[in-house]
This record gives sequence, C-alpha cells and structure tokens, in this order.
Amino acid sequence: MTRKVLTFAALAEGGFGLLLLTSPPMVCRLLFGAEVSGLGVTVGRLTGMAIFALAIACWPTGDSRSAVYGMLTWSTLAIVYLIVIGLTGLAGFLLWPAVVVHGAIALLLLWAKR
Repeated sequence: MTRKVLTFAALAEGGFGLLLLTSPPMVCRLLFGAEVSGLGVTVGRLTGMAIFALAIACWPTGDSRSAVYGMLTWSTLAIVYLIVIGLTGLAGFLLWPAVVVHGAIALLLLWAKR
C-alpha cells in the first residue's frame, strides 16, 4: 500500500512541478489569484524544477522509508504554508483544493506507513 500511495504522490507532485516549470504565471493565477512576472517567473520555474526533483527522489524503490518521510514533510509544510497564504487573502480558484490534496496525500502516507 505504501508503494501505491508514494507512486501517486510522486506522480501528482511531478506533474505539478512540470506545470509550474512550464507556466508559472498560470499556476500563480490559479493558486493565489495573483499575477507574476519578471523574477517571479524565474523563481517559479526554479521551484517547479525542485518539486519535480522531489518527485523523482521520492519514487518508490526497495525500502522507501526516506521517500515517504520526504514526501510527508513536503505535504505537511505545503499544507501549513498554503493555509497561511489563503488566510491572508491570496486565494485563487485552486488554493483550497491544493490544501485538500496535500492533506489527503499526507493522511494516506501516514495510514500506509502504520
């Protein structure tokens, strides 16, 4: 079960990383309801690369304990930060669904690891 959950999480994060890498302005509008340009696009692309790399690093192979902890840490931190952003009013159409998805991934990882 852990392998399936980790595979799902890695695919979801990898897809999001690629989306952010290719179109930071669109992701920013959908998640935060804000425009981004200039250096923000550059940082967005760099972030997309990092999330994609996380997905590759967390791909399940053999003993995936560190991959589970890595993805669990990312999902938990993402939940906290997205909630903070949402409470400050920078909520786009997909912000709260992103919180729910990260919450579901975190819970599934915890459940599968028990």
